[in-house]
Amino acid sequence: MRLFTAVIAAACSLSLGCGSGTGPSGATGTMRMMLKDSPFVDASSVLVTFSEVDVYKGGTADGVPTKLPFPTGTTRTCDLTRLQAVQDVLGTGPLATGHYTQIRLIVTAAVLYFGAAPTTGDACGASITPPTGGRSANVTIPSGEVKLNREFDIIADTTTTMSIDFDGDKSVHETSNGTYTMSPVISVVSVQ
Repeated sequence: MRLFTAVIAAACSLSLGCGSGTGPSGATGTMRMMLKDSPFVDASSVLVTFSEVDVYKGGTADGVPTKLPFPTGTTRTCDLTRLQAVQDVLGTGPLATGHYTQIRLIVTAAVLYFGAAPTTGDACGASITPPTGGRSANVTIPSGEVKLNREFDIIADTTTTMSIDFDGDKSVHETSNGTYTMSPVISVVSVQ
């Protein structure tokens, strides 16, 4: 009987499961979050700055998120009008294996450009050059926090890619006094 118990204990320590479903302790996979857009059609460019992409692991008692790093810098700015037919990386990095239940995005700034030349450089990142000519309008963001209740699993040594859609047309609203506000409408398109 002792031999049988020792074999079972050894099998569990080698991560053959034993009901945990989270893989070996310390194991990681990679999460890549891609952004595309259904644009705000009235503007020639919509620059949106994200300050955080957080993911929440299921079963964690404290509910503390893991920050998904941006490819470069502490924020990520994207021109949504250039993401209609393509995607760009919003965040990417290693995550502990396991089951995740929620994503939280923080949008900290947005600027609309009307009648301006298009941005140059990447669609997302530090190399975006703001448009020239035309006029611009800062967008007030009363609550830039967006929570996406979408479950996904991170598996050791694999990359999980999540595509999200920022719906600019539903997110940006012109007020009666000619200013603009944003209530970000973001949805998960796919997880692979």
